[in-house]
Amino acid sequence: MADIPQWWMRGDWFDVCRCNVPCPCEFARPPTDNHCEFVMVYHIREGCYGEIRLDDFSVLFVGQFDGNVWAGETKITLGLSIDERADDAQREALMRVFSGQAGGFMANFAEVFGEVREIEYAPIAFAVADDLAYWRAEIPGKVKASAEALTGPTTPAGARVQLLNPPGSETGPGQIATWGTATENLVNAHGFHWNWAGRSSKHIPFDWTGP
Repeated sequence: MADIPQWWMRGDWFDVCRCNVPCPCEFARPPTDNHCEFVMVYHIREGCYGEIRLDDFSVLFVGQFDGNVWAGETKITLGLSIDERADDAQREALMRVFSGQAGGFMANFAEVFGEVREIEYAPIAFAVADDLAYWRAEIPGKVKASAEALTGPTTPAGARVQLLNPPGSETGPGQIATWGTATENLVNAHGFHWNWAGRSSKHIPFDWTGP
């Protein structure tokens, strides 16, 4: 990694998937029915790769796997979409970070990636409520992923249902996962097709450095 500069980024991650609420994968267990189909979105609030700014860009994964990915039982088949607004230098930086080539947490997480069907540059709309009441992302005509924070009869008004130090965190150790229910999980991209509205979702922040 001698050619990798110092870098950092902070932002928001969420997923929507076919698992029942709560998704067992977040507890480092096999997914519901031992099969997962998911959308994962990383949105960089602010960050730098050397001197290259990466503020306000998003990276979206669509994929599937069978078995417990955290136990090394399986690899993820996926497609990758990178924010088309990034210029050539920013695209290269984003590819290096999110493929794991630039070190940091993604260097470990990318070890569970198997087949990569496609890498594309696409318009990715992203939004998350300041109070985590909702989160959503969209690639027009291809992906709609949105969720509302999980609540119930004993949840205090405005409070969030959260998990401290999830053992299967997709953003690294020591984070807080906020549980939600998918309002949209519609995919027609990278050879994947599904509609899993009403299933599990969670939001987790990330704060990474590398290499």
